[in-house]
Amino acid sequence: MATATTTHPAPRGTCPFAPPPAYQQAAQDAPVSKVALWDGTPCWLVTRHQDARDLLADPRFSADAARPGFPFLSAAARHIGAGKTSFIRMDDPEHGRLRRMLTGDFTIRKTAALRPAVQQVADELFERMTAGRTEADLVAEFALPLPSLVICLLLGVPYEDHAFFQRCSRTLLSRDSPIEEVAAAQQELTEYLDALTDHKRTHPDDGILSRLAARGELPTEEIGAMGRLLLIAGHETTANMTALSVLALLRHPDQLARLRADPGGTPAAVEELLRWLSIVQSGVTRVAIEDAEIGGVLIRAGEGVICQVNTANRDERRYPDGDALDLARDTRRHLAFGFGVHQCLGQPLARLELEIALDTLLRRLPGLRLAVPFEEIRFRHEMTVYGVETLPVAW
Repeated sequence: MATATTTHPAPRGTCPFAPPPAYQQAAQDAPVSKVALWDGTPCWLVTRHQDARDLLADPRFSADAARPGFPFLSAAARHIGAGKTSFIRMDDPEHGRLRRMLTGDFTIRKTAALRPAVQQVADELFERMTAGRTEADLVAEFALPLPSLVICLLLGVPYEDHAFFQRCSRTLLSRDSPIEEVAAAQQELTEYLDALTDHKRTHPDDGILSRLAARGELPTEEIGAMGRLLLIAGHETTANMTALSVLALLRHPDQLARLRADPGGTPAAVEELLRWLSIVQSGVTRVAIEDAEIGGVLIRAGEGVICQVNTANRDERRYPDGDALDLARDTRRHLAFGFGVHQCLGQPLARLELEIALDTLLRRLPGLRLAVPFEEIRFRHEMTVYGVETLPVAW
């Protein structure tokens, strides 16, 4: 592999919603190029839409973190990858076998049936947040508890433990977490979910953990690893997308007005916000297990690759004027949920939660606005899942 000229992660520019300028430049000049990771390891960076789709659909690129050459984006990620991973870090056929045990829980039809329950959760949180008040932190009081409550309901995890698992998630998803803290958080969460799974074997409920345990096909630690993936992904991604979407709309009043004028346009607005924000901004990692050509560049077996989803989702070849937030845009084929066999299993649920969250907030708070200057908003630059730390709003 030739010498890398760019580091990953690269410094961000002046717009906190935009990908780092170095990645945007790479998409223009060298769409499949070299970067140096945090430990100096060289890795390929894929920045254009079609190249990213080709790679993510190609079985010559593995998601298995145990394979030699797999790129880890931080010391914390390397530590987590060395432990018991869930099916997201496996290849077929084992990946497919485990994933099929969950697909029935996240079908469009099954998810649509959850709409009344999710709306009820949103309404209760909204009432609590706004009762007798004119300001609140949207992250702490709405965006984070909404998906947390829903994923707890689906899994059969007690919501009263949310402070514990949210703390563990934050540690595990931060590139800056010391290894000792990552190891402790991983151990704590593993033990918690393993114990909960064992409890479900004798005290079953309607949750996913109970159903997996009742199948009698998987050991406790396998179910626990699946539960860990669903619990973390199920609340972190939607929580950050919700808060960041509200902030993006408040910063684009023309687009906010368009959405307010057309409440039926929320599903399309959600797709554009997913494309434009692309909150997994650290990219999707793979390792080549055979020599393969992507975008006219030969990637050798054993070489790591990062699909930079945020630049791919703004690729002018697929999305003209891709840096602009345009709720009327044709957003088909965006990569916010990945692509290929590892595409996000929970995307119907994430879409439902985002639609309900935005509809509830925008419909019931016509005067929604930032309660602090935009420059005071602190973004989660160090996190695998991008977002804001807090979002003070008023109405």
